[in-house]
Amino acid sequence: MVRTVLDRRTSIFREGRYLLAEEPDIRDPALYHSVLSAVAAGNNTWGGIAGHIGYRSSDIAHPLNVLKDCGLLVREKDAFRSGRTRYRIAEPLITFYQAIMRPEWSDLGLGLAEEVWRRSQQRFLSKVMGPHFETLCREYALRHGREHFGEGGIGEVAAGTVADPVARTQIDVDVAVLGPAYPGEPRTVRSLGEAEWDKLMGVRHLERLRRARDLLSAKGYETSGTVLACYSGAGFDDDLRAEAARDPAVLLVDLPALYGRA
Repeated sequence: MVRTVLDRRTSIFREGRYLLAEEPDIRDPALYHSVLSAVAAGNNTWGGIAGHIGYRSSDIAHPLNVLKDCGLLVREKDAFRSGRTRYRIAEPLITFYQAIMRPEWSDLGLGLAEEVWRRSQQRFLSKVMGPHFETLCREYALRHGREHFGEGGIGEVAAGTVADPVARTQIDVDVAVLGPAYPGEPRTVRSLGEAEWDKLMGVRHLERLRRARDLLSAKGYETSGTVLACYSGAGFDDDLRAEAARDPAVLLVDLPALYGRA
């Protein structure tokens, strides 16, 4: 990172800025950078983006649509909450620029790349690598779901939010695999998955998925064959591996599996 994207002498150093400047429909770059910065910071709903940049929700409709039409933003619907959508930056380089480079632009301009990178490690993991890894896991589930999740088609793969009224909280499902939607029939949940790039996964991750499955079953979803999947870049502890060995409805996907079958 220090020798390439953060080095002011390389061509890629300003690429995150140039990608936005090259779009002919963008006439107020500061506003569009603010919208992208809000998404990169984790504000991925319409209201969250507006609140982060201090605008009314109605005032950001145009920049959101322009960024989506340019292919810089992707709008994805929540798998379990009708009418709720999330926004995601399509190009990881732009996420990196907004989350890491833009706040540190002055120091990077002074050539302090190594210092900036040293203090940006945690932000990089949570704001860049984490969301990108979740996207890769959803792509993997879409490509290989038919062999992992039993017979039946795949209607969609998305992130989703499951409300837990007893705990008065919500469970974020990183990889929700749903069967096709047939009128008059309950929607089948083929798989529920959690993705962790830099954390060793354990049974507590599996229990959260089990709770989400039970809540969805109570809401009328078909969950009798739901596979609970843990996707990890750091691996799994012994207890979770033992659970997966005992229960065929538990799937563990590590980096060799994820990248070896791209």
